Amino acid sequence: MLYPLKFDPIMKDRLWGGSKLKELFQKPSDTSTTGESWELSGVFGNVSVVCNGSLVGKTLNELITECGATLLGNKVLHRFGREFPVLIKFIDAKQDLSIQLHPNDELAKKRHDSFGKTEMWYIMDADPGANLIVGFNKTVDKEEYTASVENDTLLELLNYEPVGEGDTFFINTGKIHAIGAGVLLAEIQQTSDVTYRVFDFNRRDKEGNLRELHTEMALDAIDFEKKDDFKIEYSRTMDTLNPMVDCPFFTTHFLNLTQDFYQDLSDRDSFTIYLCVAGNALITNDWGTVALKKGETVLVAAASSKIAIATSEAKILEVTI
Repeated sequence: MLYPLKFDPIMKDRLWGGSKLKELFQKPSDTSTTGESWELSGVFGNVSVVCNGSLVGKTLNELITECGATLLGNKVLHRFGREFPVLIKFIDAKQDLSIQLHPNDELAKKRHDSFGKTEMWYIMDADPGANLIVGFNKTVDKEEYTASVENDTLLELLNYEPVGEGDTFFINTGKIHAIGAGVLLAEIQQTSDVTYRVFDFNRRDKEGNLRELHTEMALDAIDFEKKDDFKIEYSRTMDTLNPMVDCPFFTTHFLNLTQDFYQDLSDRDSFTIYLCVAGNALITNDWGTVALKKGETVLVAAASSKIAIATSEAKILEVTI
């Protein structure tokens, strides 16, 4: 009886966070520096817990252990075992995030016994003038990069991208990046919490300490080549699945709905995640119905033969493996 599952958000206080997650999405926060809401997570120490229906209180990992391929899908279970392979977040950047990058699978496995961290961003809201840092503004080599870090001139080498609602970005492992102040976004990523921070604007935490940098580890992980491969152009055609990202780690479609939507899932052999980025809807599978509003996420089991989305207006990101 794996009805559509919702989970308690796992709130993360961050130096750069704000209050939009609470104000706009009614997330449970008692600070003015809430940076992240982890919506669906199998990360050790941060495993999501069901908050709706008869399975309330069950963790995601308990469900995977008990249900296996019924929840995940056979192909997902075969490839990833019982580790949930994606991590879903909403992020509110009141200040600029640190300049950072993520290692690929091979390096992350060797150093951290972890997956790498390929990710994508969907911009839900952006203050006027807000931007992202994505990649370099020219191809550089290790020596030029290292000198810029030592001389505090790294920002001069980086590429700035202005953003607005609906803009979508794909961040390969190795690509230097940062979310800019005033950006609220949905993030879909591999299950990993490995980040190499290379510059943090010389900020200090609440105790007055500079945050740790990972200068040396980052050198073997950085892609120094300038590549214009990050901005995703996608159709926003109403009432159909619009492809956004199709990579080895997740596949994402955009649903711009103005009426009820039905989909056959019988051949998918993967769980399906729905992130509501505007409006609201009712999500129904073989075993139940759940309400979904902007800023919420629902997990649909792989064994679901079909899905019905009842709405008059909603924008939804659909994620599968």
